[in-house]
Amino acid sequence: MTADTPQPPFPQQQQPMPGRSTAMDPPPDYGERSYKGSGRLAGKKAIITGGDSGIGRAVALAFAREGADVLVSYYNEDDDAQETRRLVEEAGRRCVLMPGDIKDPVHCRNIVQTAVRELGRIDILINNAAHQASFSSIEEITDEEWDVTFRTNIHAMFYLTKAAVPHLRQGSSIINTASVNADTPSPQLLAYATTKGAIQNFTAGLAQLLAEKGVRVNCVAPGPIWTPLIPSTMPPKKVKDFGKQVPMQRPGQPREVAPAYVLLATDEASYISGATVAVTGGKPIL
Repeated sequence: MTADTPQPPFPQQQQPMPGRSTAMDPPPDYGERSYKGSGRLAGKKAIITGGDSGIGRAVALAFAREGADVLVSYYNEDDDAQETRRLVEEAGRRCVLMPGDIKDPVHCRNIVQTAVRELGRIDILINNAAHQASFSSIEEITDEEWDVTFRTNIHAMFYLTKAAVPHLRQGSSIINTASVNADTPSPQLLAYATTKGAIQNFTAGLAQLLAEKGVRVNCVAPGPIWTPLIPSTMPPKKVKDFGKQVPMQRPGQPREVAPAYVLLATDEASYISGATVAVTGGKPIL
């Protein structure tokens, strides 16, 4: 931990979903001043969903500084997405932006086709985009909310992966964003936590299916990370004390999660598949 790592309590703040980085206090640290690349992903091409902000932006920045070109898929947060593109291009790499709704299977297939056309191929697929919302009882969760959560977090992952697999070669990598909620589900995040458990199982099963093809499949399980999802989906008290519940007693910054994705995407991780990498501030996962 560095001296300038933000600690709770945080100022009171609420945002409409899906949230914006520029409205957060303190702003998330994406690694703009700290991440140093060393060519570990030189020449690789990656798709990153939810790459406009949060963990996705930190991964896009790290990948670019490691030598990868990226396609960033996002919903409609154009100002955040433009900042991600600026950071990637500042690192000397190409960034293709693709807004749209990944709940739509046609759009997911278009993302893959666009990446192949614009970047030439796909080496890495990062299934990171997610929807979450907090509820104090199951009665508050509408049928529509349940459906949106699963279509965003699970269905889209299936659509994207199915479309991408024919383009992946020996040594390619799929990395899915799970969560500490897959093992220790928060009752207030019932729908979200349920999808994260499904992501972990999808990852484990897919790793076995694709091993013969030489494609590795892993997931990263973040704990509390300071992203726009937090002030836009959690009640004020939770935002104020966010991260206090883990042994390090603070939330992680997006820059602290990105290195796990870099490792799993590199050729150095050639024997790592079917794994869950925890980035939880000291909270154990099963």
